[in-house]
Amino acid sequence: MSRSTHQNAVVELPGISPVADELAERFASAQRRLYLVGGSVRDAVLGRSSNDLDFTTDARPEEIQRLLKGWADAIWDTGIAFGTVGATKNGVTVEITTFRADVYDGVTRNPEVTFGDTIEGDLVRRDFTVNAMAYDVAKREFVDPTGGMAALEARVLDTPATPQQSFGDDPLRMLRAARFVAQLGFTAAPRVVEAMRSMAPQLTRITPERVQAELSKLLCAAHPRQGIELMVDTGLADIVLPELTAMKLEIDEHHQHKDVFHHSLVVLDQAIDLEDDDLSPDLVLRLAALLHDIGKPATRRFESGGGVSFHHHEVVGAKMVRKRLRALRYSKEIIEDVAKLVYLHLRFHGYGNGEWTDSAVRRYVTDAGHLLTRLHKLVRADCTTRNKRKANALQRTYDSLEERIARLAAEEDLARVRPDLDGNEIMKLLGLPPGPQVGAAWKFLKELRLDRGPLEHDEAVAELREWARIQGITPPAL
Repeated sequence: MSRSTHQNAVVELPGISPVADELAERFASAQRRLYLVGGSVRDAVLGRSSNDLDFTTDARPEEIQRLLKGWADAIWDTGIAFGTVGATKNGVTVEITTFRADVYDGVTRNPEVTFGDTIEGDLVRRDFTVNAMAYDVAKREFVDPTGGMAALEARVLDTPATPQQSFGDDPLRMLRAARFVAQLGFTAAPRVVEAMRSMAPQLTRITPERVQAELSKLLCAAHPRQGIELMVDTGLADIVLPELTAMKLEIDEHHQHKDVFHHSLVVLDQAIDLEDDDLSPDLVLRLAALLHDIGKPATRRFESGGGVSFHHHEVVGAKMVRKRLRALRYSKEIIEDVAKLVYLHLRFHGYGNGEWTDSAVRRYVTDAGHLLTRLHKLVRADCTTRNKRKANALQRTYDSLEERIARLAAEEDLARVRPDLDGNEIMKLLGLPPGPQVGAAWKFLKELRLDRGPLEHDEAVAELREWARIQGITPPAL
């Protein structure tokens, strides 16, 4: 980084939060050093604001607790075994960690926690040079023993030690490299990429929960496509999401993209563009966009005329999504939401030029349920043809479907489609106790409601009694 940029960064960093200056005074009064460190320094130099500040110090954990007592609004010590004490002050969260000089066993990613005595020793053991900078809050000085500032200026992600040593200590750092590429838009250094390729199998040392957390952060980053491409290029995806690599081998049936993998990345980009700017990144939508064609490799068929088909890939894909996301320990809610979006993403293509009946529109809405807005975005994002006329026609057709949904919703409250008779009425009209027959009658009435829209009460009763007659149920006289 140029000298002027470096100086500007020095001037600007103290303005992150008054909390930093207050803490520095308390630690200085105890003859202790306090450094803003890691991502907090990196983000401040990049102009990325945060209400979370990370510090490191030569004070031991018990002394940190004493220095925070009477100043912080709240203090917690859940990380004290690793030398970390957390606190909040005026809405700002801080974590202060004693200098570390850990040693890794090369089997797990859990280090033998050892406290260090120097800031330089603490920084050199960190994951990447852009995260290995510190700022002496009291002296207004940078400490940058591994060239982090230069790496920031070059927008390059590199390791303080050799990548082999860094990733051997903690293989999760390889996935973190892909995540930082996605978050910061940086490029991984060639030696980092080479080490990731050769050491990717070591990711099996990492628990699925840790892998899932990094993958989710990557997908919710500003540039997820870059991180995903790095994962596939280095073989990390073979361990984490092998289905991505499989898609890279498949040709899109429309022959508009070099492969299904590339098509899926375009869909991901377009889905992100459709997200609401004032809301957080939508992990469910992004997972669905990335994985919506996950079933194509297993369903590819070469047709006699020279074409390629992927019949029922949405059905196969939904099953594969469930299996993979379960393996990554995603929540049941996320798994089911993503799987349902994958299952439904082709449904719209039966709409044609508006041939669907109102019944079909109702079923589309009811099947999507709370995912309808996301399904709208996924279907629109899935249009990646370079033929502008065709793309515009598809978008106009989907506009038409959304208009029909809005009209029916206004008329019929589609968000709450229920049978015209509830369970209590069904039992009373048919003389039935609670049980499977009542459930079957309820389902019949719901299907009728979807097919024909709201019915008058007498009409619904007549249909129910006719259904009961066919089922061999004799209802009491009216």
